[in-house]
Amino acid sequence: MSVVEVNNLVKAYNGFKLGPVTFALEKGRIYGFIGRNGAGKTTTIKSMLNLVHPDSGEISFFDKMLKENEAETKKSIGYSTGSISWYPRKKISEIVAVTKEFYDTWDDEAFRKYKELFCIDENKTPIELSEGMKIKFNLLLAISHRAEVLILDEPTSGLDSFSRDELLEIFKKLKESGITVLFSTHIISDIEKCADDIIYISKGKIKEAMSKTEFVQMHSRSGETLEQTFLRLERGELHE
Repeated sequence: MSVVEVNNLVKAYNGFKLGPVTFALEKGRIYGFIGRNGAGKTTTIKSMLNLVHPDSGEISFFDKMLKENEAETKKSIGYSTGSISWYPRKKISEIVAVTKEFYDTWDDEAFRKYKELFCIDENKTPIELSEGMKIKFNLLLAISHRAEVLILDEPTSGLDSFSRDELLEIFKKLKESGITVLFSTHIISDIEKCADDIIYISKGKIKEAMSKTEFVQMHSRSGETLEQTFLRLERGELHE
């Protein structure tokens, strides 16, 4: 069952054109959105959230067009970037109290459950959090308003290896709850560790959108790591 569909998305800038981009996300799967810097990952994600306006194409969530149902749809979406800003000296408990007023879908039980899972101290302020904990806090806010789809732009960027691994394990736990996760990255080891599916973008075009197993079977040579496969594909070399 597709929970998100992107069809023939196009967005042009001076010197760069995205698309046409087409792919779909299914419920309860982790999608690694892979591509080098400047390939079009962020433009795609921002278009999916109507943060930039595509020139053409259609985006739907839960079988409803985003344009006509944006306010309702965004209650079911969690979005995070690698850099997040809140009032830096406000206690987390105060930020949560304000945030929950914006969502009639807020779930206090889910908040308490994931707060414990993420080990977040409500008495701390954002300025006291590590980069990894800031991302966890943003995820906590999203999940607590019952987001069914998480769209994360470079969430592991700038994190140390331990924090990255910890975050990837959280993705797996969220998947077990039926949550769909799309995360963009240029760190191929992150894809190897947790992704069910790969969406590979290069120079503004989707080259592949398939399960990780299918991708490896189709493109990897014997004994080759996924990173070596991507590097070879980016150089334009074909599977022999």
